[in-house]
Amino acid sequence: MLGLFGMFVLALTPIIWLVIALCGLHIEAWKASLGALAVAIVVAAIGWQMTAVNIATAALEGFAMALWPISLVIIAAVFTYNVTVHTAGIETIKAMLCSVSADKRVLVLLIGWCFGAFLEGMAGFGTAVAIPASMLVAVGVAPIEAILACLIANSVPTMFGSIGIPTTTLASITSMDPISLATTQTIQAIPFIVACPILMVMLVGGGPKGLKGVLPITLVAGVSLAAAELAGAMFIGPNLAVVVGSVVSLFAVFAFAVATRGNDVPEEYRLANAQHTEGFGAPVLQIILAWSPFILIFILLLVTSKLFPAIYGPLSSISTTLNIYQGDPTATLTFVWIDTPGILIMICGIIGGVIQGCSVREMLGVLKDTCAQMSKTVLTMLGVLAVAKIMGYSGMIASIAAFFVALLGGFYPLVAPLLGALGTFVTGSGTSSEVLFGNVQLHAAETLGDDPMWLVAANSLGTSAGKMISPQNIAIGCAACGLAGKDGEILGQIAKYAFGFAAAMAVLVYVGTLVLG
Repeated sequence: MLGLFGMFVLALTPIIWLVIALCGLHIEAWKASLGALAVAIVVAAIGWQMTAVNIATAALEGFAMALWPISLVIIAAVFTYNVTVHTAGIETIKAMLCSVSADKRVLVLLIGWCFGAFLEGMAGFGTAVAIPASMLVAVGVAPIEAILACLIANSVPTMFGSIGIPTTTLASITSMDPISLATTQTIQAIPFIVACPILMVMLVGGGPKGLKGVLPITLVAGVSLAAAELAGAMFIGPNLAVVVGSVVSLFAVFAFAVATRGNDVPEEYRLANAQHTEGFGAPVLQIILAWSPFILIFILLLVTSKLFPAIYGPLSSISTTLNIYQGDPTATLTFVWIDTPGILIMICGIIGGVIQGCSVREMLGVLKDTCAQMSKTVLTMLGVLAVAKIMGYSGMIASIAAFFVALLGGFYPLVAPLLGALGTFVTGSGTSSEVLFGNVQLHAAETLGDDPMWLVAANSLGTSAGKMISPQNIAIGCAACGLAGKDGEILGQIAKYAFGFAAAMAVLVYVGTLVLG
């Protein structure tokens, strides 16, 4: 057992370095991830006798995966969002959302929950906290309440953020079917999806009393997103799962709010700054133009999915399969050149920009600024993916899993979501957490004889709890709402929600493992 523990600690050193560098030394994520890569290289060579050629080609495979499709999707998604900001389309969207009610509980659902989930599904990387939270503050919600509500809302969509990149990455590194994995993830997340809007309303409403009069619309917000996300995961896959859910929930909550507009709003929940109008806050054509990039993305990703095999088949066949890692000739990586979300989103972003009157020069400027904005994120992805590949191919992942299994045995599923939460708390990224711990879950499941899909999906479930208390996410919310320096106060208040989620997730995953046999 001592030898097993020693190998476990040695294998964990790249992750231990990340924890110390990010949380203790407050080193930037891209520098910390490159430092973790250096640690992984040394440990793999000394502890697992991995050859220089195998280390280099394992890292190269990680770099390749980080660039295509992950970084491509990141840049394309944020570019599309930035184009909408540049053309002021986002202001039209804001006006539309704020026009429906003067009740802050309803606006928290509409903006923080529905629109926040949509932004996470389309762009991610902090937009789903910064934009909704700042909008809520603008209409009169207290800044701390706005940030806390948006942190809760941003939890469960994390696994499908940025057009499903965390889940597609997890499916790729574990060789699992993306649609089956997305379906399992959503099934696990359903109780928490329904719970989030309830917690948000209670938070801004002063406790359970805040649900009075708005419980029906609160349940509509959660149940509609959960049901639509499950359908999206089952029939389309991870790319559009939360986007489908958020769009359906947005329409459902908006329609419900419009239908109940005449109801009196209790004075304690009435927002004086909310521009409650009988219309949509802007002309219909202007609203359609503002939403056009996102509408195009939704349509194009849908028609190129497996739902339309006549289109999906030919486009997805335009690909190249390579063996980069030299230690295993069967370890291949496939690059799809056209039917990949990054290319499709970029096309939609450009067309959407043209529709909104953005010139070619302006779009090139936005693209240049976006690449600069996301450059450190790309470097972080390069480092983390290379670390994961080296840890996987060397046997370090297997050593981590072996220790957990030996220590916990059949109780291992209790910690499965906690690992996912830890990875996201440390890195601020659901994708990074999937890369760091996805194969740990797979190895543990195979060793214990548990359902691999269930335990791998549990890692994604855990990212939801970790995202709530991620220092990066909290910092983004504070900066957007003018509360710089209040990070500690926000962390202290959001922690009870995150820890509650983590405990409930651990029980759910463990019970699910017993049920699945």
